[in-house]
Amino acid sequence: MASAHLILGILNGDDIGHEIVPASVEVAKAAAERTGLRIDWRPMPIGRTALDTHGSTLPEGTLETLATFDGWILGPIGHRDYPKVPGAINPHPILRKHFNLFANVRPTRSYPDLGGLFEGVDLVIVRENNEGFQPDRNVVAGSGEFRPTEDVTISVRVITRAGSYRVAKAALEIARSRRKRLTLVHKNTVFKLGCGMFVEECYRAAKDYPDVTVDEVIVDTFAMRLVRDPQTFDTVVTTNMFGDILTDEAAGLVGGLGMAPGLSIGNGNIAMAQATHGSAPDIAGKNIANPYAMIESTRMMLDWLGRQRNVPEAVAAAQLMEQGMTAALGDPATRTPDIRGTASTTGMTQGVLKAIAAA
Repeated sequence: MASAHLILGILNGDDIGHEIVPASVEVAKAAAERTGLRIDWRPMPIGRTALDTHGSTLPEGTLETLATFDGWILGPIGHRDYPKVPGAINPHPILRKHFNLFANVRPTRSYPDLGGLFEGVDLVIVRENNEGFQPDRNVVAGSGEFRPTEDVTISVRVITRAGSYRVAKAALEIARSRRKRLTLVHKNTVFKLGCGMFVEECYRAAKDYPDVTVDEVIVDTFAMRLVRDPQTFDTVVTTNMFGDILTDEAAGLVGGLGMAPGLSIGNGNIAMAQATHGSAPDIAGKNIANPYAMIESTRMMLDWLGRQRNVPEAVAAAQLMEQGMTAALGDPATRTPDIRGTASTTGMTQGVLKAIAAA
């Protein structure tokens, strides 16, 4: 047997992750088979299952093993429900930081008849991933949030020139591949130093992309415009916390968090497919979770790796996955109830597989 084009990890995560990650793998396998893409799939324990079987939600040796992969699918993590015991940590910020996955790419796209608020939405928000306000990733040791007295809590926001420049470069590359428009979202009217530095570095990076038109919008104005005229935006870059909030708002315009995929990338050739939504323990095991976000995140990973590593079979497989998903979303019988459908998770997955087989 010929060696694999790609080695990819399967990390189911928690709750509905055990339903939507296998669905994503099944769809990716079907597309890969059609295009001749050879993938070596490697399951890895993570999350609550790993805690119960290995004593840690991120077992020893996991980071070292993942470093030998081209990428992996990370299912949703239900860390808020982990018991307060040693080894019960939130794995995904550790993965982002360890592998320097500093750009979180979150597209928002509207499809007809799904109950979205707008038609014609097609934008990508590139969110800085590893600094900003989030205290679990903005310092090397200790925490970026602390309480010096019982009545005072201080949260530190970290903005660096290097972090701002590199996420801007990633966003500019994406903008160049789309409609050559990039919007910087910030609040330098108030955060004159932090957001000011971010904007400075974005414009510095943009000097190498004269074909990309760059504009800027203050974050509160952007939040308003996002619910008024989202079709006017194409590629957007912003800081960590702003991006975290705005991408959820954007998903709400087109059908909810079930329609919110994500891909974490960096300067290297490793990618992590991770949907934006949580682990939804209230619907876990009911076979009604919308698999779109996880399947689309997986498709994005194949496309990105295919282009980064010059594997045309991966790009072709991603295109097949997109065709299959678009077909499934076009029929209420092959989409889940949250997007005006009648299908189960399995039924929607089968709809995508059927469309891929017919393509």
